[in-house]
Amino acid sequence: MENIKTAVQKFEMLVKEQLERVEKLKSQTDFVDYKRLDKIIIGVCGGDGIGPVITGEAKRILEFLLKEKVKNGKVVFKTIDGLTIENRAKAGKAIPDDVLAQLKQCHVILKGPTTTPRQGDEWPNIESANVAMRKELDLFANMRPVKVLDQGIDWTFFRENTEGAYALGSKGMHVTEDMGIDFTVTTTQGTQRIARLAYEYAKNNGKERVSIITKANVVKTTDGKFLNLCREIAEEYPDIITDDWYIDILAAKLIDTKRRTDFRVFVLPNLYGDIITDEAAEFQGGVGTAGSANIGKRYAMFEAIHGSAPRMMEEGRGNYANPCSMLRASVMLLNHIGEHPAAERLENALDKCMYTEKKLEITGRTGGATCTEFGEYVIKNL
Repeated sequence: MENIKTAVQKFEMLVKEQLERVEKLKSQTDFVDYKRLDKIIIGVCGGDGIGPVITGEAKRILEFLLKEKVKNGKVVFKTIDGLTIENRAKAGKAIPDDVLAQLKQCHVILKGPTTTPRQGDEWPNIESANVAMRKELDLFANMRPVKVLDQGIDWTFFRENTEGAYALGSKGMHVTEDMGIDFTVTTTQGTQRIARLAYEYAKNNGKERVSIITKANVVKTTDGKFLNLCREIAEEYPDIITDDWYIDILAAKLIDTKRRTDFRVFVLPNLYGDIITDEAAEFQGGVGTAGSANIGKRYAMFEAIHGSAPRMMEEGRGNYANPCSMLRASVMLLNHIGEHPAAERLENALDKCMYTEKKLEITGRTGGATCTEFGEYVIKNL
C-alpha cells in the first residue's frame, strides 16, 4: 500500500504541474514579427559528437549567404558552447542554467545533435536536451519536410513537440521492482495550436490535404482527444481535404507506391512524429539528409533529425560527417526569419549537390568527401 500512496502522490504532483502549464498556454501572445526587429540574433549551439562539426559548416554557409546583413548589424551570430553531455552531466541538468540563459538571448537557434543518456549508460538520468529545450522555449511545433519529387513525394510533418509521451518521459516511476509506469499528456490548447499551424501551412502553401495521425482506437483518452480537436480545427478549413490514419497503417502506407503520393501535410502527437519522420527521411536519402524546425511563438530552433553519432567520433571519422541535415535545417531557418531568396539559393544548391550533379559524395568514411569539402561544393553552387 505504501508504494501505491507514493505513486499517487507523484501522479498528483505531475497533474498539478501540467495544469499550471495549461494556464500559461492560455495567456500566450502572437508570433514574433522578424521584420520589426532591429537585429536578429542567431544562436549556434554545436551540441556534442558530430554536432560541432556539421553545425560549424552550416554556420559558415549561413554567414556567406547573410554577409551583407551581418556587415550592417542586422544579423548577429552568437556561438553557444556547453551543451555537451559532459557539461550537462556535471551540472545534473538537461540544459545547464548558463547555457539556457544564453539561448534565451537569441531569436532563432541552429542546434547540433546532443547525446541523451539511456538506462544503464555511464551518464546520470538527465532529460533529453532537445525535450528540455522544446519545453523551456515552448517550441511546440516540430516541422519536418521530406521531398522526392521524381517519386511524387512531397510531405510536411507537423509533430506536436511539448506534450504526448515525451513531455513526462523522464518523470515515470517504478511503483514496485516489478512494475514501471510512464505518462502521456494531451491538452486542448497544445493540440489546437499545432493543428492550426498545420492547416495554416497547408492553406498558405497550396497543399490540398491534411492527415491526422493517432492510435485513437487503442489510446482512447489522449489520442482520442488529439483526433477530435484536430477535426474541429479542420472545420475552419473547408477547402482542405482532411483524413485520419492510425500510426501503424500509416507506416505501411508510406511505402505503398500507389497511396503515398496522396499525402501532403501530417499532424501528429510527439512520439509518433519522432518515429514516422525517421522512416520518411529514408526516402530522400536517410536521416543525414533531413532537417527539422522547432517553432514557438517567441523562439525557434533548427536542427538535424539524427543523433550525435558518438561512434564516428570514437573511430576518428568526425570530419567526414554529413552536413546536409544541418544545411536543410538552415534553409528552414532562413525562411523562418524572412530571408526567402537566400533560402531558395541554398535549397537549389543542395538539390544540385545531393541529387542532380552529385560531383562529391559523403559516405561518412575516408572514401567520401569531408564535411568541409562538401560545404565548399555547396558554396560554389550558391
